Amino acid sequence: MKNIDWKNLTFGYNETDFNVRAYFRNESWGELEITSSKTVNLHMAATALHYGQEAFEGMKAYMGQDGQVRLFRWQENAERFQRSADGIMMAPVPQELFYKAITTVIRLNKEYIPPYGSGASLYIRPLLIGSGAEVGVKPTTEYLFLVFVTPVGPYFKEGFKPVSMGLFRGADRAAPLGTGHLKVGGNYAASLRSLNKAQTEGLASIIYLDAIEKKYIDECGPANFFGIKNNTYITPKSPSILPSITNKSLITLATEMGLKTERRPVSIDELDSFDEVGACGTAAVISPIGKIIDLDTDDVYNYAVDGKPGPISIKLYNKLQAIQTGDAEDKFGWIETVNLDQ
Repeated sequence: MKNIDWKNLTFGYNETDFNVRAYFRNESWGELEITSSKTVNLHMAATALHYGQEAFEGMKAYMGQDGQVRLFRWQENAERFQRSADGIMMAPVPQELFYKAITTVIRLNKEYIPPYGSGASLYIRPLLIGSGAEVGVKPTTEYLFLVFVTPVGPYFKEGFKPVSMGLFRGADRAAPLGTGHLKVGGNYAASLRSLNKAQTEGLASIIYLDAIEKKYIDECGPANFFGIKNNTYITPKSPSILPSITNKSLITLATEMGLKTERRPVSIDELDSFDEVGACGTAAVISPIGKIIDLDTDDVYNYAVDGKPGPISIKLYNKLQAIQTGDAEDKFGWIETVNLDQ
């Protein structure tokens, strides 16, 4: 294991030794290649550079107390990766190749897997880009699939502590019939200006509203939104929201805990009725929201009590983390261990 200050890792790029790659050419995928190169050699007319043919995934590997390394619902990531590829006319990565790539890159970089109890994990980034040259606006015929890993700490520097977020009507993350439901780079590029605005206001992120009426909650920057009231876990339903695997899992856990669950449009008029609200996703897991500030009206919604997350958010977070690290029984078949010596 590398000599790294695991407990003080931030969520950022930390260099590891190897990554893996495969190319789609002549209508078929080639063999997986291993490299220590940190760069990609692209044609200057590659469609990834000009027309945004690019998709990615985010997932994590967790070290358990028993020394086993666990993947969480990797099949869901593989399927979402394929949907993103289909959505912008790229060659989908077969599930078998996806699995071989993520397990290979974990084994190659096993010394970078953060130890159990450190609060850190090994972040896995599958990437698919249009590498073939085109000048007209059309999909290319050549693609590069790449996976790298990096050890990371919590996405928000506060960790599992309440953060403040802002409502902002001056920018849209995605159009209702656009690419918001896909994990493609253009969605995140569209969010950078408003995210910068949030950070200059001392906020962790922006809560986006629907692009048509500016009335319904869409996403919390790079994460899904949820609210809790009347013993019910409520999360927005919208065609422009990226389906979060973490959110999907929390809905299952909330049901198991005896909560009702609803996926439906969530109006900003409901914000003052929630007992707890939060953001959820692979990177953040759960980030409790202690305060929402409407940057247009100056209305403020407070949720944190004594600076602490709400009790249901705590239970959901602890339960999900326990399953991911092997501290709790996996009743749902979500976990797969990785043999590091294979």
